[in-house]
Amino acid sequence: MAAVKLSIEEEKMRLHEMSVFEIEYRKKGFCSIAGVDEAGRGPLAGPVYAAAVVLGENTLIPGLNDSKKLSEKRREELYEKITAEAVSYAVAAVDENVIDEINILNATLLAMKTAVDKLSVKPDFIFIDGNRGCEMGAPHITIVKGDAKSVSVAAASILAKVSRDRYMKKLAEEYPQYGFEKHKGYGTKAHIDAIRKYGPCPVHRKSFLNKILGNL
Repeated sequence: MAAVKLSIEEEKMRLHEMSVFEIEYRKKGFCSIAGVDEAGRGPLAGPVYAAAVVLGENTLIPGLNDSKKLSEKRREELYEKITAEAVSYAVAAVDENVIDEINILNATLLAMKTAVDKLSVKPDFIFIDGNRGCEMGAPHITIVKGDAKSVSVAAASILAKVSRDRYMKKLAEEYPQYGFEKHKGYGTKAHIDAIRKYGPCPVHRKSFLNKILGNL
């Protein structure tokens, strides 16, 4: 089903509704608010990515939304707009070896903290997607489904998703037998069948394979 195209005024209203957290915390005196989100917690292969984005108070990017609700083409378009218009942004990744060593939750939190640390403009408040936070060097709140409720988190979700997808396409050139360019490392039937046929490659998360497939 094609997405319903909103009028300019309807889009402004939608973005205003997605800015309620930013508006509330700016009223409390915070100026540099960062949204943080991740991509790639669930796949069987590749890194987990995270992004942090600080948007200006008056920055409105039409079409900004939860990355999962957008087509790949639209995410790519918005990636360019976000990176051009954000006050500051940063992307970080934690690879499959570290994921296996410290588990996916801790690896995700590490990627998030690293992304925040890389920002050129240090935030004075942070919105984190989900329900688990960690020490970020600034006060923060967690927002469940934050990528659909906060423009800052939505922007971060797009940067994280696009960055990871681009990387997985590069891995597909190195390991063409797995089809990473199609499923981006997630546990599709085609991917699992390829693992059973060819065995795991160096970028597979061994801890995930043991849980899902048993010892290969």
